[in-house]
Amino acid sequence: MDLVIVTGLSGAGRTQALRNLEDIGYFCMDNLPPGMITDFVDMCERKDSGIKKAAIAVDSRSGDFFSTIYDNLNTLEKMGVKVRILFMDANDEVLIRRFNETRRQHPMAPTGRVVEGIERERRLMQPLKERAYLVLDTSVFSVKKLRSVIREVFFEEGMDERVLVSVATFGFKRGIPTDADMVFDVRFLPNPFYIAELKDHSGIDEDVAGYIFSFEQTKVFLQKLVDMIEYLLPYYLKEDKNRLVIAIGCTGGMHRSVAIAEALIRDLRSKGICVSIAHRDLVKDAPE
Repeated sequence: MDLVIVTGLSGAGRTQALRNLEDIGYFCMDNLPPGMITDFVDMCERKDSGIKKAAIAVDSRSGDFFSTIYDNLNTLEKMGVKVRILFMDANDEVLIRRFNETRRQHPMAPTGRVVEGIERERRLMQPLKERAYLVLDTSVFSVKKLRSVIREVFFEEGMDERVLVSVATFGFKRGIPTDADMVFDVRFLPNPFYIAELKDHSGIDEDVAGYIFSFEQTKVFLQKLVDMIEYLLPYYLKEDKNRLVIAIGCTGGMHRSVAIAEALIRDLRSKGICVSIAHRDLVKDAPE
């Protein structure tokens, strides 16, 4: 069991660090009371859990429970758990500015000045900082820089880091999905709506898909689409984008877009790409 404990000063980037660990395959838990750490590890180590790497955020929000973390760390070491403490830090000026920008109260000074809360939290966290595997001062870090450092330190060969692709079909008459990163219009393909025996079926049906793919332009388009997506994914990942929504639309979202999307996900999955699909307008009475 590989366990990373993400802790440090409020406003220094704990939440972002935890998200970055989740993106490279860690099972993550935020704001877990320190006294529950060993129970959490026991749960993760069950044979049926499938969890080999986990990360938890522990911080001053735990209040009086925070002091129990040291006993729990000693227990974990005796259990043979590989524990690494990632301590997030930043200078006072940066922390004060971040709290002022978000207009949040400091957890250790809910009715007082932010600077007082920072001072109290530094004293509380100092023993944990001294035990840290890595201390990251994020005073001058961008979100991209933090992700890069987390990946460099904690990503290991064999871990799964990839772009999660979501394919969504839609009908243009109901508008383009608002979360789409890429939109493809397949209204240039022959329309099964005008074939009497196909009109009331959808692109999931073999007869409809067979008709659409009987045309050469359909096959060429699909191959070019697969090639482009496969080519782009490593570059999206390089730019810290690990989710991609591809929207494919036709007039009603029932025939052409559905058939293309179903064929697309089969081809992408055959190449080891993680992909899901959703047909937004298929369940509606949406003639083309």
